[in-house]
Amino acid sequence: MQKNNENAKKIKDILDETGPGFCLAKWTQVTMHLGSGLNHSCHHPKVHKVSPQEIKDNPSALHNSKYKKEQRKAMLNGERPAECDYCWRIEDNTKQFSDRVYKSIEPWSLVDLEQIKKMTGSEDVFPRYVEVSFSNVCNFKCSYCGPDFSSKWVKEAKEHGAIKLPSGIEFNGLGEKQYLQREENPYVNAFWKWFPEAVKHMHTFRITGGEPLMHKSFWKLLEKLDNDPKPHIQIEVNSNMGVKPKLVERLTETVKRLKAEGKIKSFKLYTSIDTWGPRAEYARTGLDIKLWEQNLDYYLSNTNWPVTFMITFNIFGVTSFTQLLEKILEWRTKYNSDDNATQWQRVRFDTPHLKEPSIYDMNILPKEEFMPYMEKHLQFIKDNQDDTNRTKFTGLEYEKFKRVVEYMRTTHYEPRKLEQARRDFHNWFKEFDRRRNCNLVETFPELEGFYNDCGK
Repeated sequence: MQKNNENAKKIKDILDETGPGFCLAKWTQVTMHLGSGLNHSCHHPKVHKVSPQEIKDNPSALHNSKYKKEQRKAMLNGERPAECDYCWRIEDNTKQFSDRVYKSIEPWSLVDLEQIKKMTGSEDVFPRYVEVSFSNVCNFKCSYCGPDFSSKWVKEAKEHGAIKLPSGIEFNGLGEKQYLQREENPYVNAFWKWFPEAVKHMHTFRITGGEPLMHKSFWKLLEKLDNDPKPHIQIEVNSNMGVKPKLVERLTETVKRLKAEGKIKSFKLYTSIDTWGPRAEYARTGLDIKLWEQNLDYYLSNTNWPVTFMITFNIFGVTSFTQLLEKILEWRTKYNSDDNATQWQRVRFDTPHLKEPSIYDMNILPKEEFMPYMEKHLQFIKDNQDDTNRTKFTGLEYEKFKRVVEYMRTTHYEPRKLEQARRDFHNWFKEFDRRRNCNLVETFPELEGFYNDCGK
């Protein structure tokens, strides 16, 4: 653990030599939502829209948009872009390292460090890490997602309309225009023009959604890799793992064959889960927890590869995170068998925290009542921490969640913002329960007092 901290400190010092806001992710990473033209280079800042005209003139604008270049220039000039405030909050309010460090520390990112430091910010560059969503088609409507990333949300918005919250925010509108899979899509066209050259520079190509396993373009991509191998590339997929088992089986067998035949370098699977049982099903409408675990078991039982849980820590995890941590220990015991040691850890997780929308932000909870829950979760990790044991938690996992705890402990919103967020919380979940035929206080009884107070 000390070695990890020393390495992180070294990288932070190197970044700070250019400026306190310098982060390699703005150059070396990109997430493209091709169904709508939305784009960002890190999952913390809000997405921005790339105009069709930009990509018509320059397909590389899928990564090198005019907006993003302005943020790069600011970083190189010693500024801290406002959109990156997730990291500034960590750095200013805790003693933990922010994701600015962890996203820059990857070897495939650091390889371009010296070249990037000499740039002006206006250059077109090829990213090393590319994440692509071909469409928003999805079988879930996770509570803090939205129409831009879920077709189920679009359907609900068309049926019920947007919700105007007391703060004036309209939530659950139709979002950005989405190109249907059967439509001509200028962003998809630009992507395939850009891809042949860009792929030469990629270390990782990650497919997200919506739900990728429901997208025709995803399976088309695997066919392309079969016909035109890219043995230097790591393929990664974000799946909600709540799809029909035959799709998980098809994915498993296809990528196993591509890897065995040397047509890809490696494969990684990511899935999202934030708590467990009925609480998880409440947070992620459409989730069948038994089906999810069945699909997880098939994948882990039929491959030697890991799965990473993307745990977006939010208000629902505050009181019930230990339930999921217990399941993680159970899976680590089951799938990290001695005869399957190709991966030291096959059940992995990360714990970034959610800050928007504010109705899901853990910091709108009363600290004196809810911080003890957070301390309990952190202590559970510490009590089960052992870097030499594959069935336990690691020191790095402890440190990453510790910074979430510290972030909640030290973040105090001004009274007006807090009051607005709490009123929005009550109004949103009152309507949420009506639309989706569920019940917040029955699912999370420990939130009943808070919910009622917000209603006052």
